[in-house]
Amino acid sequence: MEKSYNRLIEGNKKWVEDKLNLDPTYFKNLAKGQSPEFLWIGCSDSRVPANEITGTQSGEIFVHRNVANMVVHTDLNFLSVLQYAVQVLKVKHIIVCGHYGCGGVLTAMSKNNAGLVSNWLRNIKDVYQKHSSVLDAIEDETERANKLVEFNVIEQASNLARTSFVQEAWSERDLHVHAWVYGLDSGTIKELGVTIKGVEDLEEIYRYNLKQLV
Repeated sequence: MEKSYNRLIEGNKKWVEDKLNLDPTYFKNLAKGQSPEFLWIGCSDSRVPANEITGTQSGEIFVHRNVANMVVHTDLNFLSVLQYAVQVLKVKHIIVCGHYGCGGVLTAMSKNNAGLVSNWLRNIKDVYQKHSSVLDAIEDETERANKLVEFNVIEQASNLARTSFVQEAWSERDLHVHAWVYGLDSGTIKELGVTIKGVEDLEEIYRYNLKQLV
């Protein structure tokens, strides 16, 4: 057990050494602050590291991860990240990235009681119910799960656009919300053809009248 733990510390030392060999000022520059253009909302799955799969460096992507890349309006952790990213960092793009083979999605599709996380995954069951006519017509279970992954990402992107923080940003500047899916077996990112750019892309009921805010 200690051997596997110590491997992380030794890996950190090697990583620091490699970075300094390439750029002696790397960490000094990094410590000056961050100005990422992107907020990444991804799954907690250890196989989907945002920086690695996008070929970006430290400081380029602000990251929030949870089980099944959810955007839940009562999640204060997520809302705090979103507010900071939008209002302070002023990111230009928000990306919701799910992945095929997501354990959270597969559990949500089943009738298994997974304990506390089942309450979290109820949100995905709602997504399934919303698109049940399409999903139930897919006989292959893997294909059905993959389609639900895509539907879930699109739904979470829509949830982002329905927040007051995003709509406040739209009243002042450009901000794009994107829906992506990552393939574990291919390493490639699939854009789902969804880019939400303003309140005009929302149903009327979800649009805030920001002029009423004091």
